Amino acid sequence: MNKNKIAIIGAGFSGISAACYLAKSGYEVTVFEKHETLGGRCRSYTEDGFVFDMGPSWYWMPDVFEKFFADFGKKVSDFYELIRLSPSYRVFFSEDHFDIPASIQELYVLFEKYEPGSSANLSKFLKEAAYKYKVGIHELVYKPGVNISELMDARLILGVFRLDVLKSMSSHIRKLFKNEKLIQLLEFPVLFLGALPENTPALYSLMNYADLVLGTWYPKGGMFKIIEGMHRLALELGVKFEMGTDINSIQVENKIANCISAQKKYTDFDALISSADYHFTEQKLLSAENRQYSEKYWESRKMAPSCLIYYIGVKGKIDNILHHNLFFDEDFGKHAQEIYTTPQWPEKPLFYVCCPSKTDDSVAPEGHENLFILIPVAPGISDTQEIRDRYFELVCNRIENKTGYKIKQNMVHYKSYAHSNFINDYNAFKGNAYGLANTLSQTAHLKPSIKSKKVKNLFYTGQLTVPGPGVPPSLISGKLVSEQILNFFKS
Repeated sequence: MNKNKIAIIGAGFSGISAACYLAKSGYEVTVFEKHETLGGRCRSYTEDGFVFDMGPSWYWMPDVFEKFFADFGKKVSDFYELIRLSPSYRVFFSEDHFDIPASIQELYVLFEKYEPGSSANLSKFLKEAAYKYKVGIHELVYKPGVNISELMDARLILGVFRLDVLKSMSSHIRKLFKNEKLIQLLEFPVLFLGALPENTPALYSLMNYADLVLGTWYPKGGMFKIIEGMHRLALELGVKFEMGTDINSIQVENKIANCISAQKKYTDFDALISSADYHFTEQKLLSAENRQYSEKYWESRKMAPSCLIYYIGVKGKIDNILHHNLFFDEDFGKHAQEIYTTPQWPEKPLFYVCCPSKTDDSVAPEGHENLFILIPVAPGISDTQEIRDRYFELVCNRIENKTGYKIKQNMVHYKSYAHSNFINDYNAFKGNAYGLANTLSQTAHLKPSIKSKKVKNLFYTGQLTVPGPGVPPSLISGKLVSEQILNFFKS
């Protein structure tokens, strides 16, 4: 039995994932978490009878979750109940709305309604996206990005044109569809990847396959149930958790990390993984000589968006919304420009409303609704209470316009969350919510390295390294870093 000891900073998806894989391999693993609660950006809080997921709310790519638990001889159903949403979500436009059906045949009918003859192109589009998903998610994403040679796989080279890495999402979609509503539906998943659709590789139509074919799911009780399941698994495997432990420095001697400091010093480990913010770990926890990336490097990175979030509890039931709702009742292109091209607070933003109490009565008191409202915004911009108040008024008015429901008059719980909270709670670089943008120049080995080039036993996991942002990639990132640890001790 391997007795090497591993310290992990951060108990989010990637940190707990890495802990599970390493404990399974016989290592003694301790996870250090700043907060008193697990989950990182997927924390949950309960107040006034409401249960709020604080971060991720979309459950896509169910096969990745199944694969994670299967690696330990488990099933998703061993830890939480999964419900497929039908319809998947609702999209509001300025004059009408449509619901995205779970049935692919019904989806074809919807496309035909808005653009006669488009169902054939949708079939072609999704067939291509299925191939990209198979190669992208089950092959490319499971590579650690340590060396460019990983991309020299014959299948990847021969399939480069089929993967559409040199074509933009915008041109790919607009070649097949003309209706602006359908185009916005297909472009929306990339809004959070970190670039405009015209600057995002068409490879990412794999997200449309995840959305429209694999479907939108919900773990009953909320997304935090995933974290609870992973934590339970980790405990079964022997992982230890040190909660409320805010690491403030990593000490290095002879290129070996030999001590991490919080309220006290922890020295008993042979390798260290940081699933905390990569920039924070390098610039704040390490001394200058042990940093592999300069501040100039970080400033040059293209970031995915931040967001302004409201957690709202209201009395009464809201008609005319579903579990997931996208408000595309303003100019899609202008808001995207205000995130990526001319970073600023948007004039007329698109936004997202999650109402999990439509599916799950355990997340709100009887006769009430639980609302999670999110506006994607540029990272690195100022965040004030006046700004939060102004945008809350804006979203309330637009929701009322579409539903007839008066949020402010019926509100019994309110909490807002934006850049300053992301910085205070997660040390998030520029207050980002989603990590690095998924651009070609920040893909695979071009992302910040999973393995430190300066400190031999220091490794990284999470949304600022491979494979990138999102819950499924974070699960995979934990597996990738665990494999690097195995190789480290073999060498």
